[in-house]
Amino acid sequence: MAKITNFFGEIFFSSLSFSIIVLNIIVAVSLIPTVFGHFSHLPHYNGGGLGIGNYYVYQAMDPEYTPSNQPAKMSFSIQDYNGNDVTRRILTMVEIYSERTGERIAAYPWTMRTFGDFDLYHTFKEVGNYQIVLSIFDSQNKAAPQIGSSSSPREILSNNQDCNCERGAFNISVTNSFGDIFVAAVFVGILGIIVVFGIVLGLNYRNQKRKAAVLPKADNKFVLKYAIMLLAMAAGFVHLAVYAEHGSLRIEYSIFLLVAGACQFAYGMLYTLLTMTSRETSISDAHFALTYYKKTLSLNLFGLIGTGVLLGLYLYSVVLPPPLSPNKSPEDIDIGGILDKILEASLVLGIIYLMIWERRQLRSNVIHAA
Repeated sequence: MAKITNFFGEIFFSSLSFSIIVLNIIVAVSLIPTVFGHFSHLPHYNGGGLGIGNYYVYQAMDPEYTPSNQPAKMSFSIQDYNGNDVTRRILTMVEIYSERTGERIAAYPWTMRTFGDFDLYHTFKEVGNYQIVLSIFDSQNKAAPQIGSSSSPREILSNNQDCNCERGAFNISVTNSFGDIFVAAVFVGILGIIVVFGIVLGLNYRNQKRKAAVLPKADNKFVLKYAIMLLAMAAGFVHLAVYAEHGSLRIEYSIFLLVAGACQFAYGMLYTLLTMTSRETSISDAHFALTYYKKTLSLNLFGLIGTGVLLGLYLYSVVLPPPLSPNKSPEDIDIGGILDKILEASLVLGIIYLMIWERRQLRSNVIHAA
């Protein structure tokens, strides 16, 4: 009885931790304004949004981890606060200031834009921090700046007395090594978790193999159970890897992919806990066999239904425009999507096979107990 209580305690605390993680994700994302830039992905670094007058402007750099002495693209997406594109003519000017010296190192003069999305290119000569200042003029009642002219450099970057315009400053950092260090640290962290988790599972499996002589036949599917756990977590990794690419279309897509990845991780972890304790519960006693089967059935149905929904949504999105899509066109089929769906299809087949096998095993235990 104590062992079953401990098992449910582990399930409870794992579920509680997962709920807290999902809640934090939802709360954090809910603070993001409901306007979206038209970039290739949602930038993690050297990018963001800023309200400038009547507009909300997104800015991004490409490469995201901008190096020195290499051409870099500065992208801007000007929208209103309802997320609508700016389609009327507006005047813009862009300046770049060095944070270290306060000097203006570049100025892109007043230019007429017929659409809110535009790109500019600049090569940063030195590593350091910079401010990109965007000026917007669209007033009908004031004298417009002369196209091709530039305002004088300023100490207060947001000062607009010389143009009767609206200004905002974006902060960026130019570095030659941070991007490689950051990406390497993330992969090392992920790999470290996988290695430690694998070692724990391997030691547990070796322990159980040593006891095989005294364990019931019902426990001979541990390799398949571990494979299901790894398939679920691998699919979760893919969702976490691609969520940023969809944030530029709709932030809801990123929220969905983050939650889907978290659910797949939670499923894998819960499955691991259940697998590691199954030898204590799936014994020939009919009561324990039925208790264990009910727990595995609930978890298997969660994984089966959830994975089936993800597969169905993917097929829908590559045939028809997905819900809330601003492009009104189906999603492109890419390597990440194909890999993820192969993992999830394999997961579905594994879960179905295991559910059939466990059902037969329960019947066998009940017959033997009778």
